[in-house]
Amino acid sequence: MGELLRQQKTRPTGEKVLILIGLVIAGVIINTLGAYIAGLSGLPIYMDVTGTLLASILGGYIPGIMVGLISPLITTITSDSMAISYTMVNVLIAIVTSLLCERCLLRKSLGIMLTAVINAAIGGILGGVITWFVYGSEAEDTSSQMVHGLQTNIGLSPFAAEILGGFLVDIADKAICLFLALAIIYFLPTKFRNMFKIHAWKQAPLTSATIKELRKKRSRQFSLRIKLVTLLTCASVIIGASAIYICYIMYFNSTVEHQKLYAIGTAEMAAGMVDGNRVDEYLAEGNSNIDYRRVEDNLRKIRDASAFTEYVYVYKILPDGCHVVFDIATDGVPATPTGDVIKFDESFSEYVPILLAGGRIEPIVSDDTFGWLLTVYEPIVNSSGDVTAYAGVDISMDSLRAESRRYIIKVISAFIGIFSLTLAVGLYLAEYQVILPLNTMAYTASMFSEKDGHNMEETTKLFHQLSIYTGDETENLYKAFNDMTEENLQYLIDIHKKNETISKMQDALILVLADMVESRDKNTGDHVKKTAEYAKIIMDELIKEGIYTDQLTDKFREDVYRSAPLHDIGKISVSDAILNKNGKLTDEEFDQMKGHTSAGAQILDMVMDTVPGSDDGYLQEARRMALYHHEKWNGKGYPTGIAGEEIPLSAKIMAVADVFDALVSTRSYKKGFPFEKAIGIIEESSGSHFDPKVAQAFLNAQDAAKQIMNRQYSETTTE
Repeated sequence: MGELLRQQKTRPTGEKVLILIGLVIAGVIINTLGAYIAGLSGLPIYMDVTGTLLASILGGYIPGIMVGLISPLITTITSDSMAISYTMVNVLIAIVTSLLCERCLLRKSLGIMLTAVINAAIGGILGGVITWFVYGSEAEDTSSQMVHGLQTNIGLSPFAAEILGGFLVDIADKAICLFLALAIIYFLPTKFRNMFKIHAWKQAPLTSATIKELRKKRSRQFSLRIKLVTLLTCASVIIGASAIYICYIMYFNSTVEHQKLYAIGTAEMAAGMVDGNRVDEYLAEGNSNIDYRRVEDNLRKIRDASAFTEYVYVYKILPDGCHVVFDIATDGVPATPTGDVIKFDESFSEYVPILLAGGRIEPIVSDDTFGWLLTVYEPIVNSSGDVTAYAGVDISMDSLRAESRRYIIKVISAFIGIFSLTLAVGLYLAEYQVILPLNTMAYTASMFSEKDGHNMEETTKLFHQLSIYTGDETENLYKAFNDMTEENLQYLIDIHKKNETISKMQDALILVLADMVESRDKNTGDHVKKTAEYAKIIMDELIKEGIYTDQLTDKFREDVYRSAPLHDIGKISVSDAILNKNGKLTDEEFDQMKGHTSAGAQILDMVMDTVPGSDDGYLQEARRMALYHHEKWNGKGYPTGIAGEEIPLSAKIMAVADVFDALVSTRSYKKGFPFEKAIGIIEESSGSHFDPKVAQAFLNAQDAAKQIMNRQYSETTTE
């Protein structure tokens, strides 16, 4: 039981935190340096997870996840704004590596290869999906050359090429990173290596073997660990999904408002370029007008000033439609000639009365054949203040879609990283604050209930040595259990002592009763003691030879030994004249003598009926021996005439012990036989009177039987 607890002391909490921080900082630095070196080399590798792998192997889930979370964040702040999108990839690599390391797979070459392939699948496939979702087919990254080659040479679709190319590049990258991490660990001193295995014990530390055994034990339905994982996951997903949705809506609305302000400013600038007094002149003369060409050139510059500005135009709104004053040509979309009339679209009909009246309308968002556009109309007024035309600007919102995708990927990836860290920390603390203390108490309590009094005392001491100090209800439960085990131990010790006293009293009463019965035929009482001893050596020999081992349990042997003195208790019903007759019994007298077997069974039946629960103890074996110890293997015995294996084992054993003692003992009607003659009779009767296996066991143990035959028993002997 002492192997339940570890002997070494745990590190102070402050030292643990410093070690954890140091490992995380080292991992982040290694990731950053690796990515920098990979960039300088020009090779198609990333080298940005070596520190993550190192932290995961040395320290486990928490430092690995922290490095995987912090490294992309630093890269996002310093150089690549999209690096945070791959946080989930780094975190998953940390989790998988920690899991495989915990399963000891990294100690074998096959396990190392498997780890590299799994990490490559995470980095290549999941990373490829993220890259495709963010950049589409226009992504330019480390695997781009491989991706373009797969498209050109093999004819893969852009998406399939992105996934396969990313995976192939990542196999080499993750293999190199894993090799470097393992190399660093290999050259670390063993003592330095072990210091990163941090345990937040809130009790006396358990051995690794005990922890594994505790984790193997299954709960009836769901373990506390599964419940905590489910609870933390559900809570985090609900909160995270709500936060992501709110952030996305706020980001989208903010971006749309920003685009509206930009569109309004652009429309105002375009309107300022057009002289409201000359709109009709521009309509009539068009490109032949020098000022028209100047305005058109300025409007083109406004359109070209931003990639977001899709269309710039000037319309005069009349009841028959929009009369084109200016329309700046765009790539793929030719300009509408000046003077052409564009009929009002049905979806635009609600704004027509306002525009005809010279009013101002709110920016319009539309998604049609021209794309997702934000349209702003800015009035152009003449010197009298009348609206003579409108400057229209269409801002493309397609870029907002791409930006929204990038933003949502960043948020989701960051959430998965933070969620994984939260879950890992939550489970880590729950493991040491709740799960292990409770499981240890349950495990120790089960040891207490299964052991005998001596081991129970050791188990109680061990329970006290657990020293659980969680500072909460778990500690209160431990203290209550501790007090209860000590009280129960004392109670069990008292019961054990009383049971021993009662057992000794029972054995003494049995011997006294048997002696009283035997003394009626002028016997000293040695017979009842010696037959029990003969039965014992027979059972020991049978066990030694591997015979009847399924029946010869410890309880069976104890029951037979204790109850053997009662095998002749039925003689109390036989008269003294028959018991002490100095000569051969008549047939009638012998029939009365044979009745002692049934009488003994009846007496013991009455005892068992009187004492509840005694029918499955040693009295049951006493009854079998009393009733059947004169049955013979060949079926010619009494009182029932059963034969062979029908005879209970205890009765077959007692038959040999009883006959042998009767042969060597001096009785009122005969002298005792010499030992050798008695042994010969037992041997001759094997297979007829006696079970041959039982008889042979007695013959094999005849030296012990001879010692018992020569032993003198005092009247006070109770063994």
